[in-house]
Amino acid sequence: MRIVFMGTGNIALPSFRRLLNKSNVVGLVTQPDRPVGRHQVMTPPALKVMAEDADVPVLQPESLRKPEAVQALAELKPDLIVVMAYGQILSEEVISMPPLGCINAHASILPRHRGASCIAAAIKEGDSSTGVTIMHMVRKLDAGDIIKSVSLPLMGKETCGMMHDVLANLAPDVLMDVIHSIESGTATRTRQNEYLATYAPKLQRSDGLIDWNLSAVEIERAMRAYDPWPGTYTLFRDRKGRIKTLKLFPCAKVKKENRGVPGEILSIGEHGLLVACAEGALLVPAVQPDGGKRMSVAQFAAGRPLDPGMIFNPVEDRNG
Repeated sequence: MRIVFMGTGNIALPSFRRLLNKSNVVGLVTQPDRPVGRHQVMTPPALKVMAEDADVPVLQPESLRKPEAVQALAELKPDLIVVMAYGQILSEEVISMPPLGCINAHASILPRHRGASCIAAAIKEGDSSTGVTIMHMVRKLDAGDIIKSVSLPLMGKETCGMMHDVLANLAPDVLMDVIHSIESGTATRTRQNEYLATYAPKLQRSDGLIDWNLSAVEIERAMRAYDPWPGTYTLFRDRKGRIKTLKLFPCAKVKKENRGVPGEILSIGEHGLLVACAEGALLVPAVQPDGGKRMSVAQFAAGRPLDPGMIFNPVEDRNG
């Protein structure tokens, strides 16, 4: 079986590595090299480096909808296309190209959390489980018939970064089982229930701005869901009236006390930064100020302009 792999995100690395070792991979389609970091150094996707080390041909079209890109893909003569975290919507021409179909590995239990930020969404919404789903691809995003799903419990302590790695390492076993079933003609199809579908769009940096009018439980989940990216932060005015940003890190503790208005600093010291929420309060252990490094709240409190009674008020500060 001739397999073409389409992927860009690092979550696809373990699956691509397994395919290289166990299957006949005849090509990789990935996104173009992009500028990365402060100095904007042109950097290839890690999947491209892995493919080149294995002498696998690499295609990097800006758009897979251009005729020349489709032609280059067709010349690889794929029997099956495997997609994971590729980053482009595929045309019907591409989806219908391989005789054995086009399948996608997705890091959620579909139909819940279709879309790019599926891992973060499961944590943010307080789901009791997440997992990996392999489905047949269709034009509609993540809406194809399910071939196989494997779930894992969420214990309420995980960050998005932690689950990214766990699901990345779960995916190869699920994917290989599906490929073997397709090859043997035993693969099943289960239609998704559209009434249960939810959508998790690509995260933006602005999503990390904390809304203190939510409950402490909701904010704590968001802090874990958005770690490591985009991170969670709040805004405040220092004693000179300047707007400052303060990044807050997960492992915060939810407190039942409910004194103070949302966003009010109730205390700051060696035990952390205690902030009132709409329901309860949140004790944050670590922060990162503008232009600074991550530090404990005790270190930050030693010389920083925050006092009990001050209020984090990001909406007014952002619009002021």
